[in-house]
Amino acid sequence: MVQIDIVKEEEITTLSINGDVDASSSIQLDESLREVMESGIGKILIDGANLNYISSAGLGVFMSYIEDLNVKQIKLAIYGLNEKVMNVFEILGLDQLLIIVLNKQDALDSVNEA
Repeated sequence: MVQIDIVKEEEITTLSINGDVDASSSIQLDESLREVMESGIGKILIDGANLNYISSAGLGVFMSYIEDLNVKQIKLAIYGLNEKVMNVFEILGLDQLLIIVLNKQDALDSVNEA
């Protein structure tokens, strides 16, 4: 089960993911991310500090938006992943395609770069 909280602040929206993203709950992640991207916001932070587990379906959600992020020039950074979850992103090479950093300040810095 997953809970996703969306907090909009000026030009940055943060999605906080709490719990497990598996095949059934990846739909909720997809809907939340799509909603934020369609809102016209240009900078998105994903707070993964409370993300305990992510399945291939959850990773697929992020993979499906990589091209849209580039086309729409939306900056997205993921931060706070635990070691187990980070390893899953690394195994699939998503750490090479997405900005994944240790903490919120690094995430803010990365989306605010020119």
